Order: sequence, then structure tokens, then C-alpha cells
Amino acid sequence: MIIKTGFLPIAKSNATVLILGSMPGIKSLQDNQYYAHPRNAFWPIMINLLSNDEKLNYTNRKQLLINNKVALWDVLKSCYRKGSLDSNIDHATIEANDFNLFLSKHKKIKTIFFNGGEAEKLFKRYAIKNLSNKEIQFFRLPSTSPAHAAMSFDEKRLRWEVIKDYI
Repeated sequence: MIIKTGFLPIAKSNATVLILGSMPGIKSLQDNQYYAHPRNAFWPIMINLLSNDEKLNYTNRKQLLINNKVALWDVLKSCYRKGSLDSNIDHATIEANDFNLFLSKHKKIKTIFFNGGEAEKLFKRYAIKNLSNKEIQFFRLPSTSPAHAAMSFDEKRLRWEVIKDYI
């Protein structure tokens, strides 16, 4: 069993919102990039909301988030998961990221958005009980994963537009 470790956050100290996924999938870990799967709607949605420059490379995509005071991270620091589906996470192997430390360095974050229901569930189960900052608002957004095919790109994008009210 190989424990997979996630990424460092994309964030600057002036970030006002934090978007949380659960844990990077296989393609993301292979490419060392958040949301690297070509059918994941995260980057197309964020580019559509914040830029409309569809040809941004990964470095410029990260900068787009930073320029718009958006931080990006995952709930889990590490875990064992067969494949990329969150339903395959072995809960006995979970280590959550340290959100108290992160939020102490990013004091302007007052809103956390979850990329899907599983990120929210994992956060509530493994992270919120240790969270000392109680002034944060939480919102669940539809998952951008290609596994969440019940909602169209346009529907997801419309729901994700709420982020603009908090940056």
C-alpha cells in the first residue's frame, strides 16, 4: 500500500477565499498539477470566471488564482486511495492538512468553498473539529470532477460563479 501525498497550497497572504478539493487524483499526481485531468472542469470554470484566456498554461493558471485572491488546496495531506475516486479513500490512512496553521498565515480568508460533497464531508470529519477560527463561512459547490456527470459544465459554472462575490 503506497500512501499518496498531496500538494502544497497555491496561496498568497492576501487571499480572501480558499477552494478545497479532497485529494489529487492519479493524473494530477503524475503531472504534479492541481486538476490535471483533461476532463476536469475546474480550470475551465476558473478561467471562464476570472479571465477568459483559455490558453493559460499551468503557471499562469496558478497566477490567475493568486491575482484574484483565491487560494487552492486539498483537505487531505495524505492517504491511500486505489485509483482517483474519493469513494476509494482508505479512511484509516488519512492525514488532514493543518488548517489552523494555514489560516494563521492567511488571515484574510473568511470563506471556504468545497469542490464537491466529498471534500466537504472529509473536512467536517477530519479538519473542522480542530479549527480554531470560527468566523469562516463554508459553501459546497458541485464537483468539477468528470465523475460528477449529472450536471453540465454550464450548470457547474453558474453555481461556481458565487465565488466572485467573495473575492
